[in-house]
Amino acid sequence: MKIKLPQPFTFEEGERAVLLLHGFTGHTADVRMLGRFLQGKGYTCHAPIYRGHGAPPEELIQSTPDQWWEDVQAALQYLQDMGHKEIAVAGLSLGGVLGLKLAYSYPIKGVIPMCAPMFFDNEAQLTKGFKAFSTEFKQLEKKDEETIDREVAQLMDDSKQLFQDLGGLITEVKEGVDQIYAPTMVVQARKDKMINTGSANFIYDNVEAEHKEIKWYENSGHVITLDKEKEQLHEDIYQFLESLDWS
Repeated sequence: MKIKLPQPFTFEEGERAVLLLHGFTGHTADVRMLGRFLQGKGYTCHAPIYRGHGAPPEELIQSTPDQWWEDVQAALQYLQDMGHKEIAVAGLSLGGVLGLKLAYSYPIKGVIPMCAPMFFDNEAQLTKGFKAFSTEFKQLEKKDEETIDREVAQLMDDSKQLFQDLGGLITEVKEGVDQIYAPTMVVQARKDKMINTGSANFIYDNVEAEHKEIKWYENSGHVITLDKEKEQLHEDIYQFLESLDWS
């Protein structure tokens, strides 16, 4: 059975632009509601899909963090080519890591990492998440249980290098956080079981931004953009963006 795969989106509105970045194994659905909310407040929003994402798990394990970084840079360029000179970036999980990397590599208006890992001590959780994602994808393809078990076991074997590379990316960005001077809003869900929530304090303590804040959401889990406090999150992000010194 053919599954309809998700697509990138661009919601055009005002001159102020926000780049929205999804999580590992995720895609644009992670940030679509946030994008629509910000569009309603006058912001243009663009969300790419990194290579291997929003696709069968076999494609995900063929992709690399280097490719995802290229895809994020291309998305930034896409907004610049549309004529946007000032761009903020908000990213969930892996998207938060890539957003932080953008913030010390390019002149970014502001950066909002949401539930972004800084310690690669969650390989077990990530592996479990990847296994669940792979199983669900194959169930949607209407494969039988035996085939699913066999194919998922193979995927788990074949994904080891990807997780090693992902750990390398997280460590690299952790070491670069103190080069961030752009205004920063750190978002963290208290009930996040996917990452070490100490990551939020690490980012907040180590960015060199004069304008920085940290917000904890007591009743949300890792995918905070889709959880029960999402309306509050939308409003807080909007207030942070409004506080930036747009020209």
